[in-house]
Amino acid sequence: MVQSLNTAVKPFTATAFHNGEFVEVTEQNLLGKWSVVFFYPADFTFVCPTELGDLADHYDQLQKLGVEVYSVSTDTHFTHKAWHDSSETIGKIKYYMVGDQTGTISNNFGVMREGQGLADRATFVIDPEGVIQAIEVTAEGIGRDAEDLLRKIKAAQYVAAHPGEVCPAKWREGEATLAPSLDLVGKI
Repeated sequence: MVQSLNTAVKPFTATAFHNGEFVEVTEQNLLGKWSVVFFYPADFTFVCPTELGDLADHYDQLQKLGVEVYSVSTDTHFTHKAWHDSSETIGKIKYYMVGDQTGTISNNFGVMREGQGLADRATFVIDPEGVIQAIEVTAEGIGRDAEDLLRKIKAAQYVAAHPGEVCPAKWREGEATLAPSLDLVGKI
């Protein structure tokens, strides 16, 4: 079962490939800033590199929003390095590529495919307190869109900074928000 909204990220320890090095990553890395944990099935596949490349193309924008990205698959950190070194698309990645060969992280987030040893395509937006604020899970053949992820992060950050306001459908930064109240009931 996919981990629920408004729940804290469960403890984990893993090794990631990041900026040419192998580094340890834990749930503690997710605290104090906004984070995206971006699960995908496997390295050296088909839809996965298109998604990871799209995310890499938007990484600078995410960083400007104070967001760190952790891509996660059940491949090892060694496989991530080999993919990074051999693929032009994956070579653009500056964010963490986390190895989850034990399946601990995938199981903690509830996205491990039963009996396959692969994670589903799943994205979790996590606030600075380590609490999940948005979740997206798609089927194997459906790739995700970094532009929509950016929109969701901006909305989550706006709502966190403006208690009592909410962002309506298709909300974009700078557009009107709503303040739920009795006066709005039946008028939208």
